[in-house]
Parts: sequence; C-alpha cells; structure tokens
Amino acid sequence: MRGLVIKSTGSSYIVRLDDGSDAECHIKGNFRIRGIRSTNPVAVGDFVEIQTLADGTNWIKEIEERRNYIIRRATNLSKESHILAANIDQVALIVTVNHPITSTTFIDRFLATCEAYRVRAFLIFNKIDLLTEEELAQLHELRALYESLDYPTLAISAKHLNGEAINGEANTREALNTLLAGKTTLFSGNSGVGKSTLLNALFGKELTRTGKISDAHDTGMHTTTFSEMYFLPEGGAVIDTPGIKGFGTIDFEKEEVSHYFREIFRVGRDCRFSNCTHTTEPGCAVQEAVIKGSIAISRYESYLSILNDSTEGKYRG
Repeated sequence: MRGLVIKSTGSSYIVRLDDGSDAECHIKGNFRIRGIRSTNPVAVGDFVEIQTLADGTNWIKEIEERRNYIIRRATNLSKESHILAANIDQVALIVTVNHPITSTTFIDRFLATCEAYRVRAFLIFNKIDLLTEEELAQLHELRALYESLDYPTLAISAKHLNGEAINGEANTREALNTLLAGKTTLFSGNSGVGKSTLLNALFGKELTRTGKISDAHDTGMHTTTFSEMYFLPEGGAVIDTPGIKGFGTIDFEKEEVSHYFREIFRVGRDCRFSNCTHTTEPGCAVQEAVIKGSIAISRYESYLSILNDSTEGKYRG
C-alpha cells in the first residue's frame, strides 16, 4: 500500500493512505536512506510503501524518491543530519525581532539551505504587537534587506491575526492565505516565535499547544515535540515542526557556499579570481561591496560562518 507520511513522533509514523485512511507505521532498526546519514530516515512529506503483517502491524518498507527536502545538522552530531520535511513547495520561516530575538545568522543559514535544495522561501515576522519604536525600525530594515533579495516578507501578530491593523501593518489572513494556497509549506523557526499560535489562528481552532517565553532568558520553550502535516481548507498543507535553536548546515562544499547567497553570487562574478572565496583575496568585488555597504555586513558574516562550518567540522550554534 502507498501513502503520505503526515506525522512523525520519532518512534512511529502516521501515514495517510491513498484510500484516505490513516495507518500507524513503524520502521526496522536497520532502515536507512541511501546516501543520507540521518537521525530520522523517514520524514513528514515522504511518500512510502507499507506492508501489513499477519499480526496487524504496519511497516514502512520503501521510500519513494524525494522531489526535495530541507535538512540541517543534527544537534551535537557533526556527521549526522536531520530532515525537517520532504517534498515541499516552499518554506515559511517564522522569525521575531524580539521575544525572542531571531538572529540574522539563523535566518541566513536557513535561507542558504533553501537555496541549496532549491526550495522557495519567505519570511513571516511575528509578534509585531510587542515591538517598541526602535524595534519596529529594525523590523523595517530587515524586511527591506530581504525583500531586496527577492524573499517575500510578511509582518503579523499571530495572536491578533484577524484584528485591526497593528503598527502600520494590515495584519490579516488574506496575504498569508495567498502565499499558502494550494502549496505544501514547511513552517519552521526558533522555539517561541509563535508557530503554534499562527497555526491555530490559520485553522481557527487549537491544533497545537502554545508555550510561554522563558522570563530568565527571553527564549522560547519547546511546545511542538513532533512534526505533523495539516491540510488547509482552501487547499494545500502546512507542516509544523519543533522549534530549533541553531541551524547547522551540512554537506556544503566550501567553493559552493557563495552560490547560496544571491547577492554574493551576483557580485562575485566581478572578482579578479574565478575561485575567489571572498575572504582575503586581492581584487575581491564582494569584499569591496561590503565596505561600500551594497552587501549587508550581516549577510557577509553569515556567509563566513558557513565557510567556518566546512573547516571546523561542527556547528556550535
């Protein structure tokens, strides 16, 4: 039987079969994906073949070839990866200027991974109702930066998504619905940025628990503990994933990292050397653009941090 993996708990999987029914499935201990060392050999979004044994248990015996996936370095395991989702149309990266702060390094690492795996990405800036004037100015600067790189952005308050305009933003569901309609979208971001609140607002009911922000560190605490796909009434689906702290890249070749930063790749064509790493070489157009301000220093620093991944062998996020 064939089906789509719609939920992963770590120990078992829920598969939506072609006939519309759901089956709880397991995998054998020695099950591995060809060529990928992963902590989760089966991911939400995978299409699989399952076998039902005489005792009624269901086992995943094969994974169909993936159209794409989003992957990151597994926590504290430098040679292992963790697949966030497979066979997706786009990623909605949910970020916050404050409460908690999402670093530009995290954003850029995630976007670089989307570029590497050819998955469209856009940014949702949440919790705009909590921002000071100074933080709102920072929000506008960040939106201008990423929109200049052709990454769409939205600014919302998930808690008041159907309410009146907040801090100059329309804050309605329409713009978000337009981005999500008919597509399979991965929701990801740091813990505490409001993914669960946004998901509940989209569906008009509590699908997942929401958590409080740690008063001591103003950081998020995990509420979603597994990945799950939810089907939108307007068509399409959203994959909710547990919040993550750092985003370690994996399997990036040093000479390819610049390809995943749109502006660095574009400007880098004018470097004196074709194999320029944009670090210490003379005649580097990228370094010159950073000095002149036409490439954001935050983006360049994120680029350098990924280069360090390939030399240090481990992301310490």
